[in-house]
Amino acid sequence: MPVALITGASAGLGLALAKALAGRGWSLVIDARGEEALSRAHAELAKLTDVVAIPGDVADPAHRRELAAAAGKLDLLVNNASALGPSPLPRLADYPLDEWEHVYRVDVLAPLGLIQATLPALAGGIVVNVSSDAAVEAYEGWGGYGSAKAALDHVTAILGAEHPDLAVYAFDPGDMRTEMHQRAFPGEDISDRPEPESVVPALLDLIANRPASGRYRAQELVK
Repeated sequence: MPVALITGASAGLGLALAKALAGRGWSLVIDARGEEALSRAHAELAKLTDVVAIPGDVADPAHRRELAAAAGKLDLLVNNASALGPSPLPRLADYPLDEWEHVYRVDVLAPLGLIQATLPALAGGIVVNVSSDAAVEAYEGWGGYGSAKAALDHVTAILGAEHPDLAVYAFDPGDMRTEMHQRAFPGEDISDRPEPESVVPALLDLIANRPASGRYRAQELVK
């Protein structure tokens, strides 16, 4: 039974992917910062497959070590957990630097730290770092999150070059109707955005077909 470690899997894309993989015979290790939401996700997924749920913050090195130990031999690592930053999103001139540092700690340092912790168990496996169109487009107010995802994209590209035995992907899901996206647009109606489940087929296609390491957009994978 293949094993996947998915961070930020209590809701949104992380949970949607976990459900899809569970239905396809994968066993799972999942995490999230909110214990209550993670417990609900665990109860739902446990009806489908073997799943270990570990609450914690991916920015905590001890938590990353715990995740790596629980996963053991690993076929797929999905760095999905992210920090948006302040809401409403501030312009760069007004961005609190402590918040900026936190975004980078969660969105760049934590994924690399978890990759480092799991690399010995990932031989020949797949790494997916969830990116964003904000990594390549200059959206006003998205300087913290967008630049962090751009840095993660470059980490992904270099990791792919340094480890040709791995399949290493930056995956851009596009806009989704998630809690984090709502925080980026407080008070606005985002019901026109697609549900995270609509993106999962593209991600499953990426995992199954295993193209060359690189950056992929969901809309390019499933026509």
